[in-house]
Amino acid sequence: MKIAVVGATGMVGQIILKVLEERNFPVTELIPVASEKSIGKKIVFKGNEFEIVSMQVALDRKPEIAMFSAGGTTSLEYAPKFAAVGTTVIDNSSAWRMEPDHKLIVPEINANVLTKEDKIIANPNCSTIQLVMVLHPLNLKYDVKRVIVSTYQSVTGTGKNAVDQLNAEVIGNKEVEKVYPYEIFKNALPQCDVFAEDDYTKEEIKLMTEPKKIMGDDSFNITATAVRVPVQGGHSESVNIEFENDFDLDELKDLLSQTPGVVVLDDVKNNIYPMPLYSEGKDEVFVGRIRRDISQPKTLNLWIVADNLRKGAATNAVQIAEYLYQNKLV
Repeated sequence: MKIAVVGATGMVGQIILKVLEERNFPVTELIPVASEKSIGKKIVFKGNEFEIVSMQVALDRKPEIAMFSAGGTTSLEYAPKFAAVGTTVIDNSSAWRMEPDHKLIVPEINANVLTKEDKIIANPNCSTIQLVMVLHPLNLKYDVKRVIVSTYQSVTGTGKNAVDQLNAEVIGNKEVEKVYPYEIFKNALPQCDVFAEDDYTKEEIKLMTEPKKIMGDDSFNITATAVRVPVQGGHSESVNIEFENDFDLDELKDLLSQTPGVVVLDDVKNNIYPMPLYSEGKDEVFVGRIRRDISQPKTLNLWIVADNLRKGAATNAVQIAEYLYQNKLV
C-alpha cells in the first residue's frame, strides 16, 4: 500500500502519520508531501526516514491512497488529479463535504456506503464528527426532532499559529502575530471561521448541514453557535436534543455506553465528566452530564468532548483508509 500524506508537516498531517504508525496500517511506501519550502527535508516514520516530495512527484508515484490535510484550495486543485491516476483521496478539508457526488464518512456510522468508484472521500468537520458519534445511535432509537449545539473549541482547530498565539499571550507577549481578531488568552471568541451572509460562521454552517448528510436523515432541525476558547487538547460541545419519542435515562446511557468509539463519563457525585484535559491524545468521543431537559418533554442535555486532531481529523481519516483496505476497495 503506497500512502501519500499531503500536508505531512502540518498539525493534522503529523497526527495522521502518528496514527498510521500506532494502528500499524500496512504502509509499504510512504510518500510525504508538503509545501515547497519543506521539499527535501526528512520525516521519520516507523523508524525510517522519508524525504518530503512535491505534489507532482507524489502524483507520478500513483499511491493507492492519498490523505489530504492541506486546505480546500489544494484539495480542489489536486484531489481530482490524484483520482484521475487511480488514487483514492481522503480529504480533510471542507472542499468536497457537501458535494452531492462525494461521500462524507464517519466509519462507525456510514462506511458501508463506500464503493471502489469513490475516488474522493470527504472527512467531516472535527466538531461534526464528535457530535454525530453520539447523535446517530440516539436518532436510531428515539428519532431526533431538533438539536441545539454550542461548541467550545480548542485553538488547535485553527492550527499551529493559533497555538503559538495562545502560548505567547500566556507568558505576556502581546506583540505576537494574531491569528484571531482579538487575544484568545483569558477570552472566548464567538467566532470560528468567517461569517457568512446570514451572520452564521462557516463552522456553524458545517455543524448544521454535515450531520444530516452523514446520518442520511434530513428530517430533524439543527442550529449551532461555535466559540473559540483558550484550550488545547479537544473540542467541547453542549448539546440539547429534542426527540420524537420519549426515553428512559438509564436505558439511554446504556445505549451510549455500548456504542463503539463512545465512552460515557457521567458520575457527577464524584465530579466525573468529560474534559479536554482528559481527551487529548485519545481517539474516543467522551460524553457526560447526561440529564433530562426539565423545561420541556422528550428532551435531553449532554456534554461531548473529543480530541479534534485525532477522532476529529486524523484518526477518522485513517479509519476510512482501514475500511477501504479491509474491504478491498483500493
